[in-house]
Amino acid sequence: MAEAIPRYALYGEGQASAPGGFAHIETIAERSALHDWEIGIHRHDHFVQVLLVEEGHASVTLEGDATGLEGPGRVIVPAAAVHGFRFRQGTRGFVLTLSTDFSTRAVGAGDPLLTMLARGGIAHLSAEAAARALWLAREMLVLQQEWQQQDPLFLALAESLIRTLGRDEAGAAESPRDDQRLTRFRQLIELHYRQHRDLDFYAGALGLTRRTLSRLTAAQLGCSPMDLIHRRLALEARRLLRYTNATATQVAGELGFDDPSYFSRFYLRMTGRRPGEERD
Repeated sequence: MAEAIPRYALYGEGQASAPGGFAHIETIAERSALHDWEIGIHRHDHFVQVLLVEEGHASVTLEGDATGLEGPGRVIVPAAAVHGFRFRQGTRGFVLTLSTDFSTRAVGAGDPLLTMLARGGIAHLSAEAAARALWLAREMLVLQQEWQQQDPLFLALAESLIRTLGRDEAGAAESPRDDQRLTRFRQLIELHYRQHRDLDFYAGALGLTRRTLSRLTAAQLGCSPMDLIHRRLALEARRLLRYTNATATQVAGELGFDDPSYFSRFYLRMTGRRPGEERD
């Protein structure tokens, strides 16, 4: 199946690689003004992106959902999420791109930094958080002009910026704090969701019983382990149906479904839509 979703590290600069310690910041205008203030649909498989809108307006498409954001506000795009932006001409702000190994700066599995990087999303910023985040972004922009690979000060400022955004999020305290087993389970899903492994495989890999794994996801996420696996499958199916020219049968095969009819029923159950409706 031909891949039709462009993959970049920095938008428009060829195929993305995954260098450890990659970090880059630029103004919104620096790149978007070259493209008539529109950044088309794309993804960064090995990079997290943080968009800060200081002043102006951004139309944000994130995993197929469109949202308008007036500054001051922020968008965090997790690795592999399909997204695009359209800015009002003259919109001011910054775009920070970090390789996924930036998450190793977290101090433990319950560190809110991990939640911010993995969950992402769109939010308005308080005046205090916006002032601090934008100051940090400007400092990073100055540092980058004298860039040295993996500059520890640049990375420290980037960490401070993301933690500032996390503290400003009103609902952050309501999110469950994942333990290491749940973090590892999510990693295993990412590696194996196309292979349709059964629950015994995941539980065994984690050193847990099926019952313990089920209790863990129910207590912290309010769902079953298979719900998480199926949501990841449905998310990838939605990406392929919306942003490639693949047929539903091709998507079914790409995602390990032997029976296209079963895939159609699965997709309808998970999303409330038939695969063909994603073309409308």
